[in-house]
Amino acid sequence: MSRNVKRMSCQPSAVFEVLADGWLYPVWVVGASRMRDVDDAWPAPESTLQHSVGVWPAVIDDETVSEEWAPPHRAVMRAKGWPIGEARVTIDVKPWGSGCLVRIQEHPVAGPGDWVPRIITEPMLYLRNRETLRRLAYIAEGRQPSTFHGAHAETAPSA
Repeated sequence: MSRNVKRMSCQPSAVFEVLADGWLYPVWVVGASRMRDVDDAWPAPESTLQHSVGVWPAVIDDETVSEEWAPPHRAVMRAKGWPIGEARVTIDVKPWGSGCLVRIQEHPVAGPGDWVPRIITEPMLYLRNRETLRRLAYIAEGRQPSTFHGAHAETAPSA
């Protein structure tokens, strides 16, 4: 099982706001290239995200299924990317000082990816998920009101 941890300068709720917005999935998940649909019930358990994996024109349409949703502490998803297979992705978040610690764990659960020796898959998953957490942090930290500037500022500058 691949494990990555990252400290983020935001509250756990900010991380879960990003996770709850299914349309942001390809922005923070490495390998996801576009969203096709988000279940109205997302991120409730058994709801789905319809996404594509790969680089155009070689994209594969597949889905991710929410298995557990317990904000602001835990989210579990089953990411599908056939013909490679399926993986269970667990994201745990806990407060840490003025921010939070986010841990992502991923392991293959079905298909050819589950047959490959861990000594081969874990380094690749580690590198991919390090970047995934970096992207998630950019979005979650960027949503903090104190960091908004310009057109996104809460108050307009006086004339």
